Amino acid sequence: MSTTIRKSKAPPDTYPWPLILHVRPALDLTEEQFFALCQLNRDLRIERTAEGDWSVMTPVAGSSGRGEARIIMRLGIWAERDGTGQVFSSSTGFRLPNGAVRSPDASWVWNSRLAPLSAGDWQRFLPLCPDFVLELRSPSDRLEVLQAKMVEYVANGARLGWLLDPEARQVYVYRPEASVDRLDQPERLAGDPVLPGFVLDLREIW
Repeated sequence: MSTTIRKSKAPPDTYPWPLILHVRPALDLTEEQFFALCQLNRDLRIERTAEGDWSVMTPVAGSSGRGEARIIMRLGIWAERDGTGQVFSSSTGFRLPNGAVRSPDASWVWNSRLAPLSAGDWQRFLPLCPDFVLELRSPSDRLEVLQAKMVEYVANGARLGWLLDPEARQVYVYRPEASVDRLDQPERLAGDPVLPGFVLDLREIW
């Protein structure tokens, strides 16, 4: 298989990302084929919706990349101390129960849910939804698209979700069977009870 997606030379922020490609029924890849496609296009982040559409995103701007790195670093330090789960970066693909393949900007999964995975599972998209997911909005991201993804995460098993919008300095908090909380200009976020003791200092992100 040698499919490669070519990018335009135009600046990424001139487009309303993500780029959605409707491929069914003309093209219906198996999980192995879709995984191979993603490996051939490592400079892109390609997700697949539950309906089979491809969602193509370019590398993020410097501000967003710096924010993601700080979040993963803080989350990783907490996770090492807590010891009950593992942190994953935005390069990790998760195959959700509804069939979608998603790559949140940062995520965390309980060890008890990772333990049953086989060696083969670890070589492909992980077959589960993270317990905690975080999305950091970049300048080219459409807010409504990220909000829909957060709803999908919770519907597929996430226990806590944070959507951070640095431009508006707002945070949307998602939990199962609860309304979405919007926080305006918060300085800190606490992850209790899903992430006991974890506090994210948003002044590092804004």
